[in-house]
Amino acid sequence: MSGFQTMFGATPAVFLGITVIFMGGCAIMTGQALARTWRPLWYTLPYMFLLGAGDRFLVYALFNGQFLSLPGYLLDSATLFLFAMLAHRVTRAGQMVSQYPWLYKRIGLFRWSENDGSPPNPT
Repeated sequence: MSGFQTMFGATPAVFLGITVIFMGGCAIMTGQALARTWRPLWYTLPYMFLLGAGDRFLVYALFNGQFLSLPGYLLDSATLFLFAMLAHRVTRAGQMVSQYPWLYKRIGLFRWSENDGSPPNPT
């Protein structure tokens, strides 16, 4: 057993495949859905703890990983929260600019600012 597998209850390949790719996609969709319904960012936290539990179960059931691994659960949940948080912020920035174009302009992927009356940036 490697150190990662001993500590987190799964191999790095299983972590990458299940947590990052599969459940990360679920976390992104959750963050987008919460942003589209105008929920605040903190709503993602309890959902990611539930998704982290589902992730632990899949690692256990499919790859014989440790089900009751607190460090693995916390790592999975934190990773999923990061994905959900980024998706929530990107979606919210797009919402603010498209919903209120006379008030806000986009100044990056995650941010918007008050419109100062200048024409919008075509990029």
